Amino acid sequence: MIGVITGSGLYKLKDLELKEEKTITTPFGEAEVSLGSIDGKDVAFIARHGRNHELLPNMINYRANIFALKETGVCAIIATSVMGVVDRLLGLGRVILFDDLYFPENRLPNGEICTMFTAPGGPERAHYIFSSPFSSYIRGLAAKAAADLNINHLDGGTYGHVNGPRFNSKAEIRSLQSARVTAISQTCGPEAVLSGELEIPYQLIGFGVDYANGVSPKPTPIEVLDSNLSLAATVLPKLIKHTIQSLNLDEIGFDGILYKFE
Repeated sequence: MIGVITGSGLYKLKDLELKEEKTITTPFGEAEVSLGSIDGKDVAFIARHGRNHELLPNMINYRANIFALKETGVCAIIATSVMGVVDRLLGLGRVILFDDLYFPENRLPNGEICTMFTAPGGPERAHYIFSSPFSSYIRGLAAKAAADLNINHLDGGTYGHVNGPRFNSKAEIRSLQSARVTAISQTCGPEAVLSGELEIPYQLIGFGVDYANGVSPKPTPIEVLDSNLSLAATVLPKLIKHTIQSLNLDEIGFDGILYKFE
């Protein structure tokens, strides 16, 4: 089964042939998961903000969502997020297929360390080691799908996770630029880390809808932001569908390592 997690502006997948909606109870709370298929491939879908954007980033139960996907048998996750662009040379309205992560705090919104390993002596406890927390296999398929669909995209880039729900100051954005962050949002750092700890390959597909604070001489006009949000809602489902079509579940590999204690 393939997991799909979507963000702002994309609260359902029109290509998903829905079979069942489930509330899954996990050690970290409940998660709402829609089960169905896309072109005959089983899919477990989560709209991370809820159907009507009930949940701000600080309200999302990231551990429950990822644990629930693991429980349903998901062997790979494709996630999307609309982004604030930090790289001033990168145009808006473009898909970004990330290959690196900037998430130095490694904390959940409530301040807890972002990890599935919470019990001392737990048999699954480990250190997650990676060169990239994003799946090179899925990224390659998504890049090919984007090219086939003539979708303007960047293959590679550093995703910066920032805490919400407020947006960032100019000084904070300058510090992210010094770390060579490409684009930011408020949700996907925990997803990438927690997926890795459960050994689920995870690929983030971003879409730049505006420039982060201070990146451009003037703020992105509201009409441009709205236009890019509408474009994202059109482009991202197509890219998800075509990436899933080309996925061979037998070829998906986990890029990281879990250093465990016997």
